[in-house]
Amino acid sequence: MGLERLLAKLPKNNDPNLLVGFESRDDAGIYRLTEEIALVTSADFITPPVNDPYLYGQIAAANAIGDVYAMGGRPVTCLNLICFPMDKLDPEVLQQVVAGALNKITEAGAVLAGGHSVEDDEPKFGLVVTGIVHPEKYWANSGARVGDVLILTKPIGSGVIFNANIKKWVSQKAMEECLATLTTLNKTSAEVMADFDIHAATDITGFGLAGHGFEMAVGSNVCLEIKIEDVPLLPEALEMYKKGMGTGMNAHNRQLVEKNTRFKIKLPQWYQEIVYDPQTSGGLLVALPKNQGQDLLKALKDAGVTGSQVIGRVIAQHDSICLVFH
Repeated sequence: MGLERLLAKLPKNNDPNLLVGFESRDDAGIYRLTEEIALVTSADFITPPVNDPYLYGQIAAANAIGDVYAMGGRPVTCLNLICFPMDKLDPEVLQQVVAGALNKITEAGAVLAGGHSVEDDEPKFGLVVTGIVHPEKYWANSGARVGDVLILTKPIGSGVIFNANIKKWVSQKAMEECLATLTTLNKTSAEVMADFDIHAATDITGFGLAGHGFEMAVGSNVCLEIKIEDVPLLPEALEMYKKGMGTGMNAHNRQLVEKNTRFKIKLPQWYQEIVYDPQTSGGLLVALPKNQGQDLLKALKDAGVTGSQVIGRVIAQHDSICLVFH
């Protein structure tokens, strides 16, 4: 979001086939090819959140592919983005990273078509992902309407879990559940949601629930009212904040939204931090008509998306407040 002032200085693109560009802070760009086909394009890469290279590849791929699902699209092709210190790490490590990514690419029904690599002191890995969607049926992070309900498909808290794991504060069971959540594609969620009237959608990643919720609210000119006790959390995530653990992104995420955010419930500072927790390969946050909310929730749970929850509703914006936690 800090790039928006710089991007605003660039010439505007007047191509009518560019349906979604960088101006809307959306998860991916959409370009119409025909009356029935539009391209969904995105790129994302991350530094290693775990030591296991295969797991790293899985998480990075699920994270990148998630941008296409957040637009209602179907991933088709992927390109590797690789930064790797070949003189410091065995090439076998890189092979395992790519193998992990390929596992998730294949699960998504897409193909790995190539990529690009550069030498770097710190490993970084991700994907350029291209998908397809009907040009009149894509989702955007704008479009939420007053009266809509909000559904989140995955628990949050992975950022603090990863940091706490470095100090061995997290139990093995909690860490395993966190990793299982992050390596789960949003494929099933997106497929189930395709049968519902999704007004707005985004995936929860680096800016946390508050940051991405803020983008949806601003883009839709509404306010998101979120019941904090209904937000699904990864086991031990809140406990880690209570113990004093944090992440390098929390303060940044809080600063981005605090002028437009209100907590109507009295919470200690450490409890508030969970909404700013940066996610990797997070779930989908969607707004849809109230009368479809419970049906979608049931359909998601029946399909195995057991972490999904109704977390709030969309209300009218008042005094520039875009987020209300109660």
